[in-house]
Amino acid sequence: MTPVETDDAGRVAVIGCGTLGASWSALFLSHGLDVAAYDTAPGFAEPLRASVARSLAQLAEFGLTGAGRLSVHPTVADAVAGAGFVQENAPENEAVKRAVLASLDGLAPAGVIIASSTSAMLRSRIVADCATPERIIVAHPFHPPHLVPLVEIVAGTEAVAARAAAFYARLGRRPVILRREMPGHIANRLASALYREAVNLVAEGVASVADIDAALCNGPGLRWAAMGPHMTYHLGGGAGGIRHYLDHLGPSQVRRWESLGTPTLSEAVKDAIVEGVGEAAGGRSLAELEARRDRALIDILLARTEVAGR
Repeated sequence: MTPVETDDAGRVAVIGCGTLGASWSALFLSHGLDVAAYDTAPGFAEPLRASVARSLAQLAEFGLTGAGRLSVHPTVADAVAGAGFVQENAPENEAVKRAVLASLDGLAPAGVIIASSTSAMLRSRIVADCATPERIIVAHPFHPPHLVPLVEIVAGTEAVAARAAAFYARLGRRPVILRREMPGHIANRLASALYREAVNLVAEGVASVADIDAALCNGPGLRWAAMGPHMTYHLGGGAGGIRHYLDHLGPSQVRRWESLGTPTLSEAVKDAIVEGVGEAAGGRSLAELEARRDRALIDILLARTEVAGR
């Protein structure tokens, strides 16, 4: 991660300051950008500041100690006034998103990009009520965005997509640009496909929740932290690369695809998953598990940075 020394945005408006908005805020602040925050929840400022402080302490491990200023505002108009970029994190509800984005579109300075942190919605639907929809994008992060580099971008024009990608790249993120919109974008579709089979393995009694998770974390998950499935199988093809793999081992993939399950979340399956997760958690609280996850993410990111020589 490299700190942002200069950035035309200067000030970012963060609209919606729950866990996602707080994480975004910490990332912006750590790169020296001012954050103007707004949320409809009364008394949001105190938990926001506490969450930001914890995240900033984590980002300091990467040498990110930017002195951006955090301010909280009583109205959306106050927050977006003078902002060079807007990050919206309203609830994942289409009607709410449409209303919020239309309001932001009418208030934000002309030409400023408005980025929606939606995890699954189609851009074409949530911008339907906006007067200038071309400046509104989907910018979907993986939680927590101050640590996980991925940002999935869906834009109306290549120029706006490029502007947004450059902005996030300067914040040490890894933007990916979708060529066309798709429900769930890229990463959540991949995650959903994986989780469907993880649920199926529980439903069919193949293994415990703990062992299913362990199989992923101690096997393909390690490789996927270094490179994605296409490149992984390219290496799996030996000297012939991906062509050899597809020609000679592709049929075995097809047989596995045909055997994958299509489980339903019946009450029995949900109960089995809940029981298994409780056993795997071993009495640790959500806060303890979150801290363990964040510590692991930091260690992985630091290791990747050292390997890359940055």
